[in-house]
Amino acid sequence: MSALPSALPPAPRRPIRELPDELISQIAAGEVVERPASVVRELLDNALDAGARQITVRLAAGGVRLISVEDDGQGLPRDELPLALRRHATSKIASLDDLETVGTMGFRGEALAAINAIAEMSIQSRAAGADGAFALDGRTGELRPVARGPGTTVEVRELFFATPARRKFLKTDATELAHCIEAVRRHALARPEVGFAVWHDGRLVEQWRGAEVRDQRLADTLGDDFVAQSVTVEHTAGPVRVTGRAGIPDAARSRADQQFFYVNGRFVRDKVLAHAVRSAYEDVLHGQRQPVYVLHLEIDPARVDVNVHPTKIEVRFRDGREVHQAVRHAIENALAAPRAGEAASPASAEPFFRPRPAPAAPVAAAWTQPAIHFAAERGLGDAAAMWPSTRHEEASAASAFAPPAGTAPATFSRPTPPGPSEEETWPLGRALAQLQGIYILSENSQGLVIVDMHAAHERIVYERLKAQLDGAAIASQPLLIPATFAATPQEVATAEACASVLPALGLEITPFSPRTLAVRAVPSTLADGDPVELARSVLAELAQHDASTVVQRAQNELLSTMACHGAVRANRRLTVDEMNALLRQMEATERSDQCNHGRPTWRQLSVRELDNLFLRGR
Repeated sequence: MSALPSALPPAPRRPIRELPDELISQIAAGEVVERPASVVRELLDNALDAGARQITVRLAAGGVRLISVEDDGQGLPRDELPLALRRHATSKIASLDDLETVGTMGFRGEALAAINAIAEMSIQSRAAGADGAFALDGRTGELRPVARGPGTTVEVRELFFATPARRKFLKTDATELAHCIEAVRRHALARPEVGFAVWHDGRLVEQWRGAEVRDQRLADTLGDDFVAQSVTVEHTAGPVRVTGRAGIPDAARSRADQQFFYVNGRFVRDKVLAHAVRSAYEDVLHGQRQPVYVLHLEIDPARVDVNVHPTKIEVRFRDGREVHQAVRHAIENALAAPRAGEAASPASAEPFFRPRPAPAAPVAAAWTQPAIHFAAERGLGDAAAMWPSTRHEEASAASAFAPPAGTAPATFSRPTPPGPSEEETWPLGRALAQLQGIYILSENSQGLVIVDMHAAHERIVYERLKAQLDGAAIASQPLLIPATFAATPQEVATAEACASVLPALGLEITPFSPRTLAVRAVPSTLADGDPVELARSVLAELAQHDASTVVQRAQNELLSTMACHGAVRANRRLTVDEMNALLRQMEATERSDQCNHGRPTWRQLSVRELDNLFLRGR
């Protein structure tokens, strides 16, 4: 084998020189223009900033041969047309204060110059109130009069002709067309009052007419099913306002292709926002399903930095935790109301179980908070908390739910039988029978309701345990021997910067050495867990998001396990009164449409669906 040379020869020195303007623009275009959809996005931003009410996009060969965006906005005066194609020329900002509080879609002043550097470009525009329109040729700078109404038309032909290597990275025309349509769709969802039309090779492929009602634009863009299977989000927390629609867990998809988040009207992809949404759906989604949503976040422009990336699709918040909490609570509150119980009042619903106060016997070491009697909850879970009966046959059935030896008994009271008028208002209807000891069959005004008995009771017990835990402060339990671990520089910096936040989470993490951290206290409810793993998770979340979700997630996992083991089991025979009690409590329990693992707890079969099964009316 030949030996490697001891040293490579020095590279020849190249003198430092200034790049020509054309090459500078082509380099900038590599950041701004990734594919035809990038051009469509930039031109749509300019059209919306100009106050357009109708925008028409014309494409050829997926946007590679032609991209034309026509609007009816304010237009450009004749003397400003040549300036529009110069680098860093814009009407959006004029000072640093304007940049820090930018409220327009565009502001960088480099998109048109970058596009003009890699394609054949022309602009036709007529300013409002002007006598005529003018056209500017981007290559020659020639300015000539043309005929058109008020507004602007930007034509981009032969994209990447000046940089042919970039064209090799483009996909098929159909794929590029799909990306262009998606770029228009994102703008259409944010601006329902503006009409959009997309033509490809002389054929109309998409059209969204202006609508004053946002839900109508959602139905036109994403389909009627999206509106029908989503709930309204409306939440204000300090300077942050979150609105829009969030899909119910049943509408979740295998792909994240219907997730739209807007910050002050601008479509963004942000890790803080995505994490907040995912944490809100955490215990109502099954497996790795992806939620669907269209959400709008309104915040003071001074509290968000949009000058992060040339594509303007990324943002940075001044207070990420504030935004994270607002988004998470907004979606949690919207999803909390059970869909079956919208007409039911929690105050009027008889509780499914009535536990006695916890006995004086000591409880498990992991649950030492005095305000929370988990031993009693565990006992009532085993007992299934069913209603007793004075009749002999009902009493024998209820005896099947007697708590095992050593657990606290639970006492219950029979609900007052409702009148016929009240039965008609029950969303989950009136219990008819029990099927295979697993499902409850119920009749309501729409038809037949099938309820998974165990999954429904599991959610009821889980939400009750969470409510009790939420009402108490996170108690901290000191460790007899501190748990030390080798920490990264980021973990050490985060622990020092968030020293005042950690005690609120029941944690005490202090430096042990320059590269070692010591966990001296953990939440008492998680005393049996791994303190080092918990500390690492919390510090990682604190570095980017709101770390309270880590502790809450760990607690909820423990509560979910308790609820699963405490819920009524399959093959438990229930009386009609017991089944009705379960249905009424479902109508009054938050998130009762899914169990703790995201599986549905009930399904509705309408009379029409039943008729179709038996071919009635055919």
